[in-house]
Amino acid sequence: MAIQLDEKNFDQEINTDKPILVDFWAAWCAPCRAIAPILEEVEKENNKIKIGKLNVDEYPDIASKYKVFSIPTLIIFKNGKEIGRMVGAAPKSKLLQFIEETLKNS
Repeated sequence: MAIQLDEKNFDQEINTDKPILVDFWAAWCAPCRAIAPILEEVEKENNKIKIGKLNVDEYPDIASKYKVFSIPTLIIFKNGKEIGRMVGAAPKSKLLQFIEETLKNS
């Protein structure tokens, strides 16, 4: 199950050795809803990465800090640093490729 992120746990969750893919999303965003079940599948099948979700309507300051201007935006963090970013919904194959390449190059 994806970690629900907010201003209390965001910094703590991104500042770990284990990479976390943060899904910046909103309830009204159809592509965000489309990608949600794909992210859940990825999390179940892949123990190299955690999945977190941040609602940009509830936490606009965090979204703004990371320059998230369109959603969904997926950012992979490791030890508090952004190591990869993908904007827009994508099929599972493209998402897995993005994760693999990002982790390989980090």
